[in-house]
Amino acid sequence: MAAMKAINLQATLFDFAIGELVRQHRESFQPLWSADSWAKLMIWLALNCGCSGESDSLEAYAEALGPGLTGRMRRIFFERELEDLELRVLADPAEPQVLLLPLGPAGHLDQRRVAAALERVGLLGRVEVEPQRWQQLEAALALPWREHS
Repeated sequence: MAAMKAINLQATLFDFAIGELVRQHRESFQPLWSADSWAKLMIWLALNCGCSGESDSLEAYAEALGPGLTGRMRRIFFERELEDLELRVLADPAEPQVLLLPLGPAGHLDQRRVAAALERVGLLGRVEVEPQRWQQLEAALALPWREHS
């Protein structure tokens, strides 16, 4: 029982640490909200874990992480929580739309709050800002990426 508790604590610590590592460094890799920024983070992590910069070494690193961990890291990388606006922004460039979700009880996401969130995270010029282009998905609001993004 004690060994299982220790393993669970280690897993929780690892999950917390990797999440904080990604959050602390995600703004360092430009251009934000791009596949390039994600690739730069992954290369930086691989190099700091002792991998060479060679293609086969980087591929082996990515394979060793596995899809579960890589997916979790990617979600953290492309997510922002804006507590004062009570919004969560999910803006993975591999997805067709940026999602905005309320942090609290589901409520109407007004244009002013959405625009403030997009401006704060640097997405205002990268998504369609005309409300008629937005799609309401239950509590979430989906905004398409601009074509030139």
